[in-house]
Amino acid sequence: MAQQGRIRVGVGGWVFEPWRGVFYPDKLRQADELAYMSRHVTVVEINATYYGGQKPESWKKWAGETPDDFVFTVKGNRFCTNRKALATAGESIEKFFAQGLTLLGPKFGPVFWQFAPTKRFDPEDFEAFLQLLPASADGLRLRHAVEVRHDSFRTPEFVALARRYRVPVVFADHATYPAIPDVTGGFVYARLQTGSDAIETAYPPGELDAWARRLKTWAEGRAPEDLETVDPARPAEPGPREVFAFIIHEGKVRAPAAAMAILGRLGPEHAPRGA
Repeated sequence: MAQQGRIRVGVGGWVFEPWRGVFYPDKLRQADELAYMSRHVTVVEINATYYGGQKPESWKKWAGETPDDFVFTVKGNRFCTNRKALATAGESIEKFFAQGLTLLGPKFGPVFWQFAPTKRFDPEDFEAFLQLLPASADGLRLRHAVEVRHDSFRTPEFVALARRYRVPVVFADHATYPAIPDVTGGFVYARLQTGSDAIETAYPPGELDAWARRLKTWAEGRAPEDLETVDPARPAEPGPREVFAFIIHEGKVRAPAAAMAILGRLGPEHAPRGA
């Protein structure tokens, strides 16, 4: 069996009223929802940070309610990414990391920086942004990924830039956003956004099988053959990689079921370990 990095699969957030009585048991207290979620999936995206900072006591509380093996990823604040000149984001980035993220300790996973669909690729300015991203905070190594949503980024020049800074480009399985499956860093970050709540597991069995295969391929350090890379002439260096995948489709009622269905296909080595 090929050597693999750990594959983590989860959803965006844990407080979502439509999950109550569908994913969450009817009588589960809202205060216990994170603990329940973290024992059924292996990672959760924290999206509230895109809009504002969180209190230090919240980060401590979230870390304490989840199993030792659980991980959070965190969305960077919009004031860092939604600006004409990304090179001016330094102060906002410093403020973002000052809110207490590192209180998650070893459960602090990658930060992903989401750019607006109107943001075009400007090589010099985007490189200036990448240069602003800190490598560590409070003794913790930081990992970053970038989620771009304009077609101008689907160019070998952007792939080469991201690879030069070893920053993964978020792969978007989306109806309109550009799909960039090229591996540019030490881990892979994927957001699967084409599921449907009309299906109990958001995706039909065949598509769940396909996603499980793709995630395993990435974890082994290879490129999925059915995903067209932007720069096939320059493949990434081989080697096992950690993979983060999130089910975040419109409606998202069936997202937890999809995440659990994929985890079930990946095998016990990738299953939640705090149940």
